Amino acid sequence: MTLDELTSTLSELFDQQVQTLGAGSFQIETPQFRLLVLLSDDQSWLRVLLPIAPAQDAEPYWEQLLESNFDLTQEARYALHQGVLWGVFQHSMVGLAIDDLQSAIQRLISLQQQGLDEAFNVFVEKRIRQIVQAAKRQGQSLEATMQTLDRFYQEGIMGDLAMGSQSRSDTMEAWQRQLRRLWDEVES
Repeated sequence: MTLDELTSTLSELFDQQVQTLGAGSFQIETPQFRLLVLLSDDQSWLRVLLPIAPAQDAEPYWEQLLESNFDLTQEARYALHQGVLWGVFQHSMVGLAIDDLQSAIQRLISLQQQGLDEAFNVFVEKRIRQIVQAAKRQGQSLEATMQTLDRFYQEGIMGDLAMGSQSRSDTMEAWQRQLRRLWDEVES
C-alpha cells in the first residue's frame, strides 16, 4: 500500500472527516469516535489506533482483554498506553491490501462500540460459574443458592442497601437467569 492509496482509502471510508495532522498522520473524528492513523517515520509501518476506555475502567478485565487478543480480536489488538485502553492495528505497508485495512478499521470500530461490555460479561460469567461450583460442592440446590444470594442482597453483603426494591428485583432476576442458564453446565 502506498501513502496515496492510504489517503484515498481513508477518504472513501470517512469522506470529509479525515484530517491530515502531518506527513503520514491522520485523524478521523466523528461523534462516535476518534481514529488515529499513523505511519512510521520511514512510512514502512502503519498503526491505526482507537481509544476504547480509560485504563482504570478496564483494569478489572485485563485477563479477559488479553484472552480476547488471543482468540477474538482478529487483526486488531487491545493495548494500553498513557492511561488509555486502545484498539490497535499494526501492519507493514508492503503487502497491506486495501480490503485488509478496511476490515481492520471496521474491527477497531466494533471493539470501540462494544467497549468493555464483552469483557465484563465474560468476567461475570466466570464469577457465576465459581458461585455455582462452590454451591454444588456444598451440596446446595439451585433454589437454595438463589435464596442465599437474595439474603446477601437483603443484608447488604452484595449490592447496596440503598438500592430500591425495583433495582434489587431486576438484579435478582438477572442473577437467577444466569444461575439457571449455567447450573447444569458447571461441574462441582
